[in-house]
Amino acid sequence: MPRPVPPEDDIASFYHHADPARERFCLGLACFVARRRNPDRWAKACAGIPREYCFGRCYAGPASNLDAALPQVVVDASEPVLLGDNIADPYSALRRARALSAESLIALVESSGLRGRGGAGYPTARKLSAVHKEPAGLKYVVANADEGDPGAFSDRVLMLRHPHRLIEGMAIAAHATGASSGIIYIREEYPHTLAVLEAALAEARRLGALGAGFDITLVQGRGSYVCGEETAMLNSIEGLRPSVRVRPPFPTSCGLHGRPTLVNNVETLATLPWIVERGGAAFRALGFSSSRGTKLVSLNSLFNRPGLYEVEFGVTLRRLCEDLGGGLRTGPVRGIVVGGPLAGVVPPELLDTPFGFEELREIGASVGHGGLVAFDDDTSIRELLEHVVAFAAYESCGQCAPCRYGAARMERLLKSDRLTREEWDDTVSALAHTSLCGLGGGLAEFAQSLSRHYPREISACFA
Repeated sequence: MPRPVPPEDDIASFYHHADPARERFCLGLACFVARRRNPDRWAKACAGIPREYCFGRCYAGPASNLDAALPQVVVDASEPVLLGDNIADPYSALRRARALSAESLIALVESSGLRGRGGAGYPTARKLSAVHKEPAGLKYVVANADEGDPGAFSDRVLMLRHPHRLIEGMAIAAHATGASSGIIYIREEYPHTLAVLEAALAEARRLGALGAGFDITLVQGRGSYVCGEETAMLNSIEGLRPSVRVRPPFPTSCGLHGRPTLVNNVETLATLPWIVERGGAAFRALGFSSSRGTKLVSLNSLFNRPGLYEVEFGVTLRRLCEDLGGGLRTGPVRGIVVGGPLAGVVPPELLDTPFGFEELREIGASVGHGGLVAFDDDTSIRELLEHVVAFAAYESCGQCAPCRYGAARMERLLKSDRLTREEWDDTVSALAHTSLCGLGGGLAEFAQSLSRHYPREISACFA
């Protein structure tokens, strides 16, 4: 039975609507650490209503939504999986996949070791298998293109350069799961990308890749960071208030409209055609340990060579920052926020850590979406903390009390210089252990990493 849809006014009040035609300025983390490069733009960002936290132009921060230049794109892997030149026949992998049984296709993906590229690194084949095993009927494949992590712009560039790879990957996933309907949920902040995808979908239908049996529609978000969380995104697509759902049930069994749903981000789905064409062993030969293949990494504007890099897992953070990024144009690195603003901060002494799921987790950081936001001495740890806490408080969906009250209270206490060590410990613990989703849990990870790596600076924040 469908869930009742609340009045539109109640739903609309959740979103951060903005006029796409006027120039707007970004408050996101990458633009915050670059604020002194263009104080006038930063002042406009701070005065903007509603707050705008990312336009996917972190390589040009502080950024405007009208900035047209694309970042430099560099492949630093033995073989490019995602950023190589377009192939003459963009749907040859789909034909190959459709010649396989669903079980064989899932086994192929499993042999590759592919893990989700959008956050927790969950094995992709397990999701495919879970949806495939659900009883036949209406199933969905949803591409999460709500790339809202300030500091990351990989999905935006990938969709602009190679939209057919995403479409083909979704069609391959549909064959593996038995899905008949696909949806790309794309950010309101990416209007030009939306137009590129619309044209690519029309071309895919002309080529026969979409249509009978499986087709894809586009749904545009209306401005909300939390819609990057898969269940909030599904609520948004359904026309509901996009709060995070309690799990279980998981989307693989009860997702969009209560039907089995595969949700993956753009990069994950766009990787599937390469695996089908080249084989699981070829993909597994790239990367290291339990982190196989390549990853798109975004470097922010403080680097001498900002841009989008395709690298193999196992490359060290030092190589990413110093060899590829060329170090910072403004001075020595004070720290690097890896995997999004709600993740861990890595200090300079840990830059020899390999870029991998478990390896970063061991030092309190995360692969996340692949954004690397470096900052220098122009940004103090207290300023960084205040910015991220304010971001989390503003973007909380309010569904769970730890996030709704904890982030807002921490923001107020920091501003009033009344934050105590006891309050900090209690709030961080509550966020870590009782938050419904990665927004509250991620804020806890961020706070814990600051306590671990910058203890003197954090102690100075307490009353």
